[in-house]
Amino acid sequence: MTIAGPKYGEIGSGEGGAGATWLTARSLAGLKNIRHGFFGRQGGYSQGVFAGLNVGTRNDDLPSAVEANRALVAGHMGFPPASLTTARQVHGVRCIRVETPWPASAAPDADALVTDRPGVLLGTLTADCAPVLLVDPAAGIVGAAHAGWRGALSGILEAVMLGMVEAGALAARIVAAIGPCVGQVSYEVAPEFEAEFLAHDGASARFFATAFAGARPHFDLAGYCAWRLERAGAAWVEVIGRDTCAEPAMFFSHRRASKTEDPRHGLQISVIGRLE
Repeated sequence: MTIAGPKYGEIGSGEGGAGATWLTARSLAGLKNIRHGFFGRQGGYSQGVFAGLNVGTRNDDLPSAVEANRALVAGHMGFPPASLTTARQVHGVRCIRVETPWPASAAPDADALVTDRPGVLLGTLTADCAPVLLVDPAAGIVGAAHAGWRGALSGILEAVMLGMVEAGALAARIVAAIGPCVGQVSYEVAPEFEAEFLAHDGASARFFATAFAGARPHFDLAGYCAWRLERAGAAWVEVIGRDTCAEPAMFFSHRRASKTEDPRHGLQISVIGRLE
């Protein structure tokens, strides 16, 4: 079952001069010992085009600012900085089971992470792609996935579900939440893009819409991700429903930045973990 999140999410606030603001999913909030958050760009220590809570390590931001931003995120979730674990995302379908946290500098190539260990805070970085956080509350197993169009089409969501099941979860107990990503109104695509999805599965047509005859299609990334999760057996899927491209004060956006003179941009982070 898919439910739409509240129009503006459930907002939790950090405290202090560098405090951050994050959104929480109703379906994940209140689960025993589970902490999660979909962070935006607000707060943090980065400056310039990266201003705010940039956690991306593969851009021109100051490493010291990124490290401080990552520590800030972990602290707001109640975890030590070293517990925050992310991958080097490559728009693929590799899912890794995390047993011990690693530093950002040693991150392996992957687009999904799963853990059954308490004290590990999984993170996924985005700037228009869909961040997906998952949990089997009974088993205490959590997952985080980075789902751009290519990864979603290729099967990253099924991969993270399978990774959780292999760690001891049951698909029928998995609750998933899809965080802020580029919204359909902002996501104009080429006809060839739509054709690739339809060639994979004709039922994908429902996730493309045109404003008028002859117009380019617009793609519903969050809706498509929810559909793939449901077909993989997830018990509950929530869509937060925020458009990263349309909210420059709240989110970093690759699509928005690419239309400016300086296409550089930061990355926001979404996290989930189980406390000790």
